[in-house]
Amino acid sequence: MELRHLRYFVAVAEEGSLTVAAERRLHTAQPSLSRQIRDLERAVGTPLLVRSARGVELTPSGRVFLDHARLALAQVEAAVEAARRAARPDKPTLALGFLTGQEVDWLAEAMRILRDELPNIEVTVSSQHSPDLAQALLHGRLDVAFMRPEPGMPDLDYKLVLTEPLIVVLPSDHRLASQDAVALRDIVGETFIGMSGTAPTLRAIIDDCLQRSGLDIPQAHRVDNLAMAISLVASTRGVALLPDYARNFLPWAVTSRPLAGERPAIDLVVGYNRANGSPLLRLFLSRLDRLAKRASPG
Repeated sequence: MELRHLRYFVAVAEEGSLTVAAERRLHTAQPSLSRQIRDLERAVGTPLLVRSARGVELTPSGRVFLDHARLALAQVEAAVEAARRAARPDKPTLALGFLTGQEVDWLAEAMRILRDELPNIEVTVSSQHSPDLAQALLHGRLDVAFMRPEPGMPDLDYKLVLTEPLIVVLPSDHRLASQDAVALRDIVGETFIGMSGTAPTLRAIIDDCLQRSGLDIPQAHRVDNLAMAISLVASTRGVALLPDYARNFLPWAVTSRPLAGERPAIDLVVGYNRANGSPLLRLFLSRLDRLAKRASPG
């Protein structure tokens, strides 16, 4: 069994079609790809894929094998990236990632932590959705990220930085803007804007909050990010539940109010791959208590 077998299998499983995987992902001939999959199945000793009217589907064995194949490929990518970094010893690099928008609050603080080391290191910064940050940590493209605690990522460790409440975001001239706080029952009948699968942790917290309320608050729209949510609040005169840091980005036409009653909250964490042996990562983690103090009220 070779790495190419794993890459071919993952491509077919994700595309659901030998033809599509061959043409779009692997740039190889479909008959050749079929042979590679058969070779893999012989090596494993059990069928992994079955043909169906919709293309190909995973067998129960295939579903189990897929998770391990992805992990093996991710570990290989991480090893390659680590080796490439080791080949550039002249100026070590620390790759920082931020949940889009959080760099406004935390980049300066993160750089302050590294202030004494900055003359000797290079710091790169990227801004992405939290699930994308998790994948970058797994694949070795990032060393550390300010993100949400993503489920189903056993190779990642998290350290809590801040727990922030959700707030109600609404048009500045909305009838509810005159209130000091807005209860969920106040937004029944309003155009409610929820989150899509690009923010699974936030989406789960919002969905759970609405479900436990017992109120009829259908989600008219689901958006990918804070900027889109804020734009829809302004354009549809809707309301949204967003993390408190969204207040940093509100235009004049949009405002926020605390949520009355029980206030759901979401964690901001520093995530990292526990297999990452970078000394700079260990240095950064050893100084996280400064970030905790920065996040404490007062």
